[in-house]
Parts: sequence; structure tokens; C-alpha cells
Amino acid sequence: MLRRTQFINLPLHTGHPPAYLMRRMVRLSHAMAKVLVDAYGQQEFLRRLSDPLWFQAFGCVLGFDWHSSGVTTVVTGVLKQSLSPDVHGIAIAGGKGRKSTSAMSDIPKLAGDFGLSSAKTESLLYASKMSAKVDSAAVQDGYSLYHHAILFDERGDWAVVQQGMNAENRMARRYHWVSDSLKQQGGYVLAPHAGIICEQKTARTLDMTSKESQESQKVSLDLARGDTNNLKSSIYKLTAENTLDRWLLGGEPTKNMTGYEMPRRLDWDLFSRIYDVQPKNYEELLSMQGVGAATVRALALVSELIYGTPASWQDPVKYSFAHGGKDGVPHPVARKVYDQSIKYLEGAIDGAELEREERTAALKKLAKFSETMFPSSEGEGGEGQLS
Repeated sequence: MLRRTQFINLPLHTGHPPAYLMRRMVRLSHAMAKVLVDAYGQQEFLRRLSDPLWFQAFGCVLGFDWHSSGVTTVVTGVLKQSLSPDVHGIAIAGGKGRKSTSAMSDIPKLAGDFGLSSAKTESLLYASKMSAKVDSAAVQDGYSLYHHAILFDERGDWAVVQQGMNAENRMARRYHWVSDSLKQQGGYVLAPHAGIICEQKTARTLDMTSKESQESQKVSLDLARGDTNNLKSSIYKLTAENTLDRWLLGGEPTKNMTGYEMPRRLDWDLFSRIYDVQPKNYEELLSMQGVGAATVRALALVSELIYGTPASWQDPVKYSFAHGGKDGVPHPVARKVYDQSIKYLEGAIDGAELEREERTAALKKLAKFSETMFPSSEGEGGEGQLS
């Protein structure tokens, strides 16, 4: 069960960690990852990285600021240097900014080194593409992706860690994916995330991956596969002074609100191509080249305003951390979850081939992180709530 625990702010910070710290982080992460993989296997290590809390604690142990957005880019950058396919059986592709798009060219080479089949390689390419597509188009929360990294093992299991930024509030939001969770949840367009971490929920977030959006997905698919002229006719029924974009930024969505213009950038040639292809489901529709946020939003709004099938407008953040205490104010601390993560990391540090001084420093970092999470040692924190 997903639990509401403590606040981890992700303010946008610029700059780079000093070279001496990077060298230490690379050495420490290499040693810790080896212990974890040897003890629990590659797939469990990928699962841990897909846990927002564990990822944050791992970055803190390595020596990076626990509350900064930079922990995402630095930890994945460090892992890209420290993880060795020969030693750990895990490869990593992608990165920050322009490097994020390099995943599509890096994956085939790295998969080839593992001897993965062409089908497995295509599956990894699809995972990289669709995780980014979902978090930029199907989930419209005001955070623009600028970082994307995919890690995978020699069997083709994978995890994705990607991050978006909001220019207005100067905060970041991190999205976690893992392959085995995805299989259990039902694909890329039905509650696919292992976790999403952010300081706060965003109002008027369109989430087409929510279970509440399943009917809207069906109607959106029918609209896109139907005669393009009929879709145009439906859209032209939405005639009023405001555009859909302005409405989305302004009032609350409701079934009773009608009469809104489509954005002028709507690509009718794209809808013609969709009609020709006839995608068999919503995931295939979303995967098509050219289908982005504007197309998804337009179909969802027509589905709601004309056909009465509302999509979910609830922010899908699954981990919203706020400082808790023994009395549960402002939120209960999910103590058991933290204890498990800390014990897991302690074991990795103790078993790592490190100098005593390095091991002691890492354990002190972990103890500091634990103390930050639990400022009072008295009492017990209750189980958190689903956020």
C-alpha cells in the first residue's frame, strides 16, 4: 500500500557537485550496488530505485543534498559511471537534457552487450518512449520533463527515473517506473507509476492514466478512430469566447460547461493519420508519433463536454512527504517503511568493500538522514495514509 509520509521538497538547484564528491559517490555507489545485487539480485535493486523514498535515502548516503532536485540527476549520473554490466549486470541509458534522448541510441548497444533478443530490445525502447510519453502527455500536471534515465538488467527487467520542472513554482517532480509493477497494474495507461514524488498536488491536473479516466479513454479512442469530419463537427459545437487552453488554466472542469474553442494548433493531418492506422486501444493511440499533450487534452475535453464521460482531474502524486511526528502532526510517519529502507542500506554499507573511514562516513550520512526523518526518538509513528 502506498503511504503518505514525510515531506521531501525538490527545489530546482543549479550547479554541479565538486569533483572530489563525485569520485566518492561513484566509488561508494559501485560498492553498495554490488552488495545489493549479490544479496538480492538485479531485479530487486531496480525495484528499490523505483521507490521514491529509497532513492532519496540512497542519494543522501552517497553524500548529496537530500532535499534538492539535483539528487535525481546526480544519482543517476553517478550510477551511469559506477554501474558495470560485467560486475552488476545492470546498464543505464539516458540522462539530463539532451542526454535524455540518447537513451534510444544507447539501449540497442547496451542490450546487445547483454545478448538480449531483438524483442527484448524493442520492449526496452518502447518502455523508454512510453514512460516519457505518459508523463508529458497523458499526465498533464504542469511539470515539463527534462531528465530521463532507464536502467535495465541482463534479463530485460527495467526501471525508469525521470523528472520534470515547473517554471512557475521553481520546483521539480520525479516519476518512478518499474517493469514488474507495470505488468501488475495493467500496462502504460492504467495507474502505471511505481511512485511520483513532489512537494504538493497540482490543481486541474489531467490524468488520463487514472482508473477514473477509463471511460474517457474509450470515448477518446472512438473519437480519434472515427470519421475526422465527425470529430470536427463535434469540436465546432464548442463555440464560445474562451479557448480550451484558457479554460484549462482558469475555471474548474465540469460536465455542465459547454462552448469552448479548440486550440488553433490542433493538427488535423494527425487525426487523418490516426484514422488510417485505426489504433486498437488507447495505449496504441498515445504511442503514435505526433500524439502529444494537445491531442490528448482535446480528445478528453470533447469526451467530457459533449459526450459526458469525464476524465480524472486529480493529481496522481503518490508520495507527498511532510514532516511527521510521534503525535501524527501534521502527518503520521510511516516508520516501518523508513526502518526497512534504512536497514537495507545499512546492510549494503556494512558489506561493501570500503575503507573503514569511508564506511563510517556513509553510516553517519544514513544516521543523519534517519534523524532528519525522525527528529524525536520517543513514541512510534503510525502508518501513513494513501496520498
